[in-house]
Amino acid sequence: MRYEEFQFLKFDRRPNGVLLVTINRPEKLNAANNVLHHELAEVWLTVKTDPEVRVIVITGAGRAFCVGGDLNDEVAKLGNIDPVIEMGELALRIVYNMLHLDKPIISAINGPAAGAGLAVALTADISIIAEDARITDAHVNIGVASGDHAVMHWPLYCGLPKAKLYLLTADLLDGREAERIGLVSMCKPLSELMDTAMDLADRIARKPQRAVQWTKRCLNHWLRQAAPILDLSVAYEGLNFMEPDAKEGLEAFLQKRQPNFPSTR
Repeated sequence: MRYEEFQFLKFDRRPNGVLLVTINRPEKLNAANNVLHHELAEVWLTVKTDPEVRVIVITGAGRAFCVGGDLNDEVAKLGNIDPVIEMGELALRIVYNMLHLDKPIISAINGPAAGAGLAVALTADISIIAEDARITDAHVNIGVASGDHAVMHWPLYCGLPKAKLYLLTADLLDGREAERIGLVSMCKPLSELMDTAMDLADRIARKPQRAVQWTKRCLNHWLRQAAPILDLSVAYEGLNFMEPDAKEGLEAFLQKRQPNFPSTR
């Protein structure tokens, strides 16, 4: 895709080959509808072929980074295998396109992040989070297996005990806790977040690029070893969308009530 074809991503070129990408659907807390899901997968292929880009910084417009999938769109997928398969393929493409991009990616997590948004935030090579930003992998709360990124990333980042704690409970973490357990690279006050991210991007952009890119490529083999785990989790999440628990979980969330999951009755 060409930059001008993106509907919900904004691009701002900075000196020394730094590209600022802003997820731009602030009225919906940057929730990813079907179009934005595609864009979050495709953008990494676009910057890969742009010779002027050395480092990418991604953040969210307004008060959120990206709260994940637009659940109004997700309800339409319940029991329908074709859109569920497409959703799973997009989830894989987001992660793999980021991992296979040799150019460094920095996420500036300015506010809430979940689902596909959290996948982008934590698949970035360096993640910087605002102190009060809250994140969660909330898949189990809507009746589906954690399938965006977390079972691949979190055990490597913060260890299996913490990964199990937060992925099985879907509890929220703020930026301070995310940094404390090693889930993110750095935590800063919101007022310092963007300056920190842009300064770091500029520093990396002025280093020898092939050395930087090949170091990233080698480091990401740690995650590539876990690729079968990601593929399996995406498949299980898709199967869960065929089940009554997912229907109840999504409807309860949209109706702002406690779910009564059939599997727990």
